[in-house]
Amino acid sequence: MTRKRREALAAYAFLAPDTIGLLLFVAIPMVLAFGVAFFKVDGFGNYQYVGLANYKLMAGDEQLWASLKVTATYVVAFVPIAFVVSFALAMLVRNHFKGIGWVRSAFFLPNVVSLVVVGLIWQFLLVDKQGALSKMLAPLGLGDVSFLGTPSLALGTYVVISVWFLMGYQMLVFLAGLKDVPKELEDAAEIDGAGSWQRFRYVIWPLLRPTSFFVVVNSTIGAVTGLQAFDLVFVLTKGGPARATSTVVLYIYEQAFTFNNMGYAAALTTVVVAILVVCTGLMFGFTRGGRFDED
Repeated sequence: MTRKRREALAAYAFLAPDTIGLLLFVAIPMVLAFGVAFFKVDGFGNYQYVGLANYKLMAGDEQLWASLKVTATYVVAFVPIAFVVSFALAMLVRNHFKGIGWVRSAFFLPNVVSLVVVGLIWQFLLVDKQGALSKMLAPLGLGDVSFLGTPSLALGTYVVISVWFLMGYQMLVFLAGLKDVPKELEDAAEIDGAGSWQRFRYVIWPLLRPTSFFVVVNSTIGAVTGLQAFDLVFVLTKGGPARATSTVVLYIYEQAFTFNNMGYAAALTTVVVAILVVCTGLMFGFTRGGRFDED
């Protein structure tokens, strides 16, 4: 066996686990969901072909459109806030100083905790009038504020908790990107008289564009279909109050497992996936995969 063939076999062996996992847990379920979307499935094994009826039903589904609006609002708020916070943290802990490892670990720690546990902890902290946060804010006259029980505050609270949970992970991604910025370029710019802002704008930021693009795309997809789009909101509010935090993923779950409307849930899933594919494709097209105006 030639060396080239051995290297090819080794590469296929390393790729096989991920490839099999993607086929079993992503590709095949997506194909099955697309097929089930053309049937009325009651959850008890009864299938009735209805064609495009499930898709037509979406047009008049007010709760679906409300859930899409909540999801869009959440994405628009969460993605830029998480980006700015995590990038600021990465710049803060970029340079080595005493205790840098502990500081980085502290920022990343929330991300290693189960989202269910995170939800329960924040629910405990935000219990109306009895939670730790309410007692801390009592001297300011805000002890009676219901952060999870007020429709106008619940979604904002959900965004803040999501940012707190994911900022450590995105911080590490930015740190990895910052480590790829050649120190020689920054030193040369400093010698030429460039200040801190100029070095950031003309040296660091252009080289971080691919990393920034990855963070934006990853956080956008996560905000729509990630764990925080279901696990966290389910534990915190179950979509309430008054459907103020009902994300589209939670709505799909309710259709499938609360109302046993599997066919409609499958149709909703295919539409959400199609929207994400289009949005991601547009982001890739307009930014050239994060390279923007590079040749």
